[in-house]
Amino acid sequence: IDHPRGLVGHSDGDVVAHALTDALLGGAGLADIGALFPSDDERYRGADSLVLLAEAYRQVREAGFELVNADCIVIAQEPRVAPHRSAMRDRLCAALGVDPARVNVRATTTDALGFTGRGEGVAAQAVALLAASPLLSANSVHAQTKLVVGMPTTPPNIVLMPLHVGKD
Repeated sequence: IDHPRGLVGHSDGDVVAHALTDALLGGAGLADIGALFPSDDERYRGADSLVLLAEAYRQVREAGFELVNADCIVIAQEPRVAPHRSAMRDRLCAALGVDPARVNVRATTTDALGFTGRGEGVAAQAVALLAASPLLSANSVHAQTKLVVGMPTTPPNIVLMPLHVGKD
C-alpha cells in the first residue's frame, strides 16, 4: 500500500502475510515463521513475504494439510485498507494457489488507542482452518495466530515491525 510511512522488518514487513504464514504453520503443527525464516539469516533480508508464505504453505501441504479458509485482520489507524482489500486477498491467494473465496481480509482500528492508534505500527491477526489430507485423517484442524508489531516490549514469539518515515 502506497503510504508516506513504511514498515520496518527484516523481510519486506508484510504483517498480513506473516500472520497468515504463522496461522498455517501452527495449524499443521509445524514451527513458526521465525524458525522457518530466521531474522538473523541474511538470505531473508528484504525477502518478499508472499514468497515466504508460499514456501510455508508448501510445507503445510507436504505435512498433509489443505487450507479450507482463512480470515486475516489488519489492525491499524492508517492507511485505510478498504480500497486495497480485494488486491490484498488476490495476492495472498495467488501465493497460496487457492481460490480467492478461501481467504478473507478485513481491517479495524483501535479508535486512536495504543501503538496502532498512534500510528506507530500495524498489527495483523489471522485464523486458518485446515483440513487433514484424506490419507492422514478426516478431522479438521483449527489454527489461530496473532502477530503484533511495533510494541516496545513483546513476548518472545512476536515479530517487531514498527513504522518509519520514508520509503526504502
